[in-house]
Amino acid sequence: MWERSQTGQYVPMTQTAHVRPYRPDDREALADICVRTADNGQDSSRLYPDPGLMPALFAAPYAHLEPESVFVLDDGAGRAVGYVLGTADTRRFVDGFRTVWIPLVAERFPEPQGPPGTLTEEMTALLYRPERMILPELDAYPAHLHIDLLPAWQRRGFGRELMDTFLGALRDKGVEAVHLSMLTANTAARAFYDRLGFHEIAVPDPGPLTCLGRSTQGCGGGEVGRY
Repeated sequence: MWERSQTGQYVPMTQTAHVRPYRPDDREALADICVRTADNGQDSSRLYPDPGLMPALFAAPYAHLEPESVFVLDDGAGRAVGYVLGTADTRRFVDGFRTVWIPLVAERFPEPQGPPGTLTEEMTALLYRPERMILPELDAYPAHLHIDLLPAWQRRGFGRELMDTFLGALRDKGVEAVHLSMLTANTAARAFYDRLGFHEIAVPDPGPLTCLGRSTQGCGGGEVGRY
């Protein structure tokens, strides 16, 4: 099988791809993966003038605040081509996002004044509302996650492997359940989560999102979706 490299050439895919813990030198790759999957699973680079906006919301704060909860799919040559990241404690993470992360990125992404008038302003406004992640309906699922893989690495079992690694790490920390939020329109992602044993969690006024959750029971041994 073949993949398209960053130079645009097609090269043989390695057979030694593996999931490993995040390293600081993966930071740029995490940002690139985030940008290339942030538009409902598609490349979002055309939507936002600053390519750092989506990573500042959905990837970089996790690597900064809780790097031990970040795992990447290594292509076998050291390059991250997918990730799962999140937090074991959403309420604690939100506090760190507010007090530590926002001050680090506020100069680059100033808070919009008044109602957002563009997509960039709408997403930047989310940066200043981390408390949106806290809902009482999710208290029984204290951890949360984001998972993304570059297109060439999807539908090959690596998403399941990433998820099993992350959920197993949560289980080892004594975290009993996890949740995630996804765009309801992303039916392919919903099918993936359904296969992994996630179920829908009812929350008030979800807008375009659906919340899903599952137990961490039976994870960490390649058993995601089989418990």
